[in-house]
Amino acid sequence: MGALPKGSAAAVGRSLRLYHGPGAQRDAMDALYAGFLRPGDLAFDIGAHVGDRISSFRRLGARVVALEPQPAPMRALRLIHGRDGQVTLIEAAAGAAEGSVELRVNSANPTVSTASDAFVRAADGAAGWEGQAWDRSVTVPCLTLDALIARFGRPAFVKIDVEGFEAAVLAGLSTPLPALSFEFTTIARAVAAECLDRLAALGPYRFDVALGESQRLTFGTPVDRDTMAAHLAGLPHEANSGDVYAVLAD
Repeated sequence: MGALPKGSAAAVGRSLRLYHGPGAQRDAMDALYAGFLRPGDLAFDIGAHVGDRISSFRRLGARVVALEPQPAPMRALRLIHGRDGQVTLIEAAAGAAEGSVELRVNSANPTVSTASDAFVRAADGAAGWEGQAWDRSVTVPCLTLDALIARFGRPAFVKIDVEGFEAAVLAGLSTPLPALSFEFTTIARAVAAECLDRLAALGPYRFDVALGESQRLTFGTPVDRDTMAAHLAGLPHEANSGDVYAVLAD
């Protein structure tokens, strides 16, 4: 492998301390995902970054297929999970079609690297996003959820966290899955609305949401698409981000 871009190693080190260090909310995370995964289940982690969700899924006894397109976080993933035979690591993005995508890389903060030019534009000048710089672009392989399902099987749960590219990932899914989550940000609410519409077209999903890294569901009982859309639209800008959880109704 070649040298990493300047600042990437330090940025990944910060992420490792944040997501794997003493302050990480492991118990809360495991309690949340235990509502979706049982021992032996298959989970997909799309946008794995440094793998805190992989760790949670494994503590719950699930098998994991994880996608991460960036070399620096992938090096960390291989160190943490590379010897685990129940974890498959793939250095690729996910999207609407097989092939490749252009990834806008934020070397100083790789957790917000993105394949969405619209996300980069939305962050420009937005409160709370000052100083973020997407300083280079790289072409990375792109897979679809359908292709992953064909190769590895139907997952019980899929986590999608790809910085404004979530709707494109869901466009690559043609069959409803039991449960999944997708990240939303208040600078890209239209993407969340598109995700809700896509899931509603796939099946009778109901929804809940956890703000930030709280690992706490807001509603407790899943709500319909319109209720969730209104809730996300009404959040203050300062809410910043969170994860919407979708469960296929019986």
